Amino acid sequence: MGVPERDRALGDAADQHTPRLTIGEVLAVLRDDFPDVTISKIRYLESEDLVHPQRTPSGYRKFSRADVSRLRYVLTAQRDHYLPLRVIKDHLDALDRGEPLPGTSAAAPPPPASTGEGEEAPLTPEQFARAAGLEPGQLADCVQFGLLSTDADGRHPAGDLPIARAAAGLARHGIEPRHLRVYRSAVEREAGLVEQLVAPVLRARSEEARTRATEKLTELAALSAQLHTALLETRLRDLLRP
Repeated sequence: MGVPERDRALGDAADQHTPRLTIGEVLAVLRDDFPDVTISKIRYLESEDLVHPQRTPSGYRKFSRADVSRLRYVLTAQRDHYLPLRVIKDHLDALDRGEPLPGTSAAAPPPPASTGEGEEAPLTPEQFARAAGLEPGQLADCVQFGLLSTDADGRHPAGDLPIARAAAGLARHGIEPRHLRVYRSAVEREAGLVEQLVAPVLRARSEEARTRATEKLTELAALSAQLHTALLETRLRDLLRP
């Protein structure tokens, strides 16, 4: 490896451990794969010494890409392999020391891998439709009616897969993408309301203000989803009453 390549490799390795992400941004990165994860859960895993974010002078947590990889490892081990936190911590400690995992490795997930701050490469329409369970025509309709977007090359961001999978599930019940415009319109109105609440914080243009705004946005999004679900369930219960 030449000097420039070696320097780039060292820079990439160092970048993995550079604390950049707020706890709200980490939650947003993880939530697609782990819908039940919460800020409280991340804080709890920190209290159990499984992840070690740095703190700003004002006490805000800052997570690195390596921290996000550790959290993915922990959450995967819990969800897919039912490992207790004590065992997961032993695995992480062994990996930190460069040692093989203690005991059998058959029940353990792969070691934490580096991530590009949670960003995945965009997918071609064929790849995206297959991953979402959509027919090509249904995917085209989702784009046409504003549920999904593409980049300049016609590719889809992987982060849009939860939207596409929900649309695919509704399509199986006869609800076509053209019927889902009402959801998009409602979301736009909700986002406008949330933006009004957070805008004053963002005007400060400081990193602390951005951290507060991110955490507030995450909380407001969760509360909005909770309210929407509760209202819908109440209305559907009314339909079932004699």
